[in-house]
Amino acid sequence: MRMKISGTITAMITPFDKVGEVDYGRLRAIVDGQVAGGVEGICAVGTSGESPTLTHEEHHRVIEKTIEFAGGKVLVVAGTGANSTAEAVSLTKAAISMGGADASLQVTPYYNKPNPEGLYRHFMTVADLGLPVILYNVPGRAGKEIPVDVVARLAKHPNVVAIKEAAGSVERVSAIRRLAPDFTVLSGDDSLTVPMISVGASGVISVASNVIPREMGDMVRAALAGDFKTARAMHEKWYPLFHDLFIDTNPVMVKEALALMGRIERAFRLPLCETTDANLAKIRATLVSLGLL
Repeated sequence: MRMKISGTITAMITPFDKVGEVDYGRLRAIVDGQVAGGVEGICAVGTSGESPTLTHEEHHRVIEKTIEFAGGKVLVVAGTGANSTAEAVSLTKAAISMGGADASLQVTPYYNKPNPEGLYRHFMTVADLGLPVILYNVPGRAGKEIPVDVVARLAKHPNVVAIKEAAGSVERVSAIRRLAPDFTVLSGDDSLTVPMISVGASGVISVASNVIPREMGDMVRAALAGDFKTARAMHEKWYPLFHDLFIDTNPVMVKEALALMGRIERAFRLPLCETTDANLAKIRATLVSLGLL
């Protein structure tokens, strides 16, 4: 039976210390905060986790420690995608060997822009390893979308369980569900979560829930229960945060917000770096206006 995923899954940041090393003490605190906030899951080492700048050893260890800290209390999704199928297989095998990962997030291979058949074979190769796969459609970063007909083909594999839709298109939810009615679609954009759920999405893989896990979870649960009046009101309240977390490249702004809140050091790895003073003032004002600072 195909694994079902719904609710709020946090696209968790990777905290660094003042000298740029992974801060596992802060990582534990982040995971504890997500569990206490009632989210349904956390995703380690996705885009928001600065996966491109982590070494393979760090990549494995962050996933391993996330599994340990979560202690089975929430779903753990391991970000093990790559633009090389062999690398994605290696990373996924490592996550499987740890035990405790519930699924893997597999991004569209970026830069080399494979054709539809190449995309299909790539994802199928990873799915054949046995760990449930969440496809990650993000053409803004990958330079290529996963065509809807390829998603429908992949959905026939029992280990391909969902797709994270971060193409900014509510229409794709309907297009996917028309061809694969039982396939799970998750929003990849915080600001489109409620609209996507209204046409059949089952939840969100969220950046904002790094900052507001309980509030994001409550909004999603209200929408999934059909209470769109409540969900819309929450969306309108938190929309300024949804917007301002993306005025610079993700995860710059969410890390700036968390640093302002005292939860992490203000630390990035190049080529990512601190945002501008104007953006910092904007996110600070938004956090203050929402009672988060």
